Amino acid sequence: MVPVIRTLQAAWPETRLTWIIGRTEAALLGDLDGVECITFDKRAGRRALSASLGSRAFDALVLMQVALRAGMASTAVRAPLRLGFDRARSRDGHSLFINRRIAPHPRAHVLDGFFDFAAALGVEHRVLRWDIPVPADARERAAELIPDDQPTLVISPCASHSFKNWLPDRYAAVAAEAVRRYKLRIVLCGGPSAEERRYGEIIAERSGASVVNMIGQTSLKELLAVLGRATAVISPDSGPAHMATAAGTPVVGLYAATNPHRTGPYLGREWTVNRYPEAVHAAFGRGVEAIRWGRRVRTPDAMALIETDAVLERLDALLQTPEDERLRAPESATPPGLADA
Repeated sequence: MVPVIRTLQAAWPETRLTWIIGRTEAALLGDLDGVECITFDKRAGRRALSASLGSRAFDALVLMQVALRAGMASTAVRAPLRLGFDRARSRDGHSLFINRRIAPHPRAHVLDGFFDFAAALGVEHRVLRWDIPVPADARERAAELIPDDQPTLVISPCASHSFKNWLPDRYAAVAAEAVRRYKLRIVLCGGPSAEERRYGEIIAERSGASVVNMIGQTSLKELLAVLGRATAVISPDSGPAHMATAAGTPVVGLYAATNPHRTGPYLGREWTVNRYPEAVHAAFGRGVEAIRWGRRVRTPDAMALIETDAVLERLDALLQTPEDERLRAPESATPPGLADA
């Protein structure tokens, strides 16, 4: 979402932007410069949001989520223009909460779908820039974990849904080879869930390498700073994969349960290992073109289609590519990076 905000700010510098954002997301993005963030407590619901907004009115609402809970929350926002998705991308009653639609864009990446909102508002030129603020203390902790002179591979092994997770033994094998071939430092990152901690313990134990296990030990700002200092990141379809892209670090994305052309890292997609077509065929007996765009493969063996050698091949190719070519952005875009708080 941040590049869309930067695009609108560049086109309309006098326009005030308000972002209604979840509590967890606000911990990472609540201090984004030039944006008023209003935290929406999902447990408290629409009434709490209505109380926060009071009698305020806006010129326009862009409803960039289709979930019913987002639609219900949007009724607390007073705005004559309520812009939402086209019919093909609408679900969960989304159409009930809008009065204008963006143009259809079949089989688009999620970020391209967000940019469709800017285009519908008359802003065509994209600013592909994140610059999410990172406090000095988070930067200092990241520098302690990843010194300037130590090339580092960060592995963020888990997603919010377990069916997206790769096998811990294979992560361990990749970590061992990364140390052997490239003398890379290995840092594990992730949230505090029991599943993530279990993954970290298995990877650290079975890799046979000296692994720095930081799973469950970083705030979102610290995680962003760590990802920004890494040489490369390995991750399934998850928040850290997109945070790494925002921080300017290439990602070896692991995709079989989900489609990387829809939710993969937006920059440097050539480093992704894509076994989604094989998973779709195994689960549904059809090709990707014959199923609904964005359909997930939730079978427990889907991610096992990703071979260790395939991940190592992409990591090899990435590390042999000059640093300034690892994240290829459109010529009109500003490269991603981190901004001082």
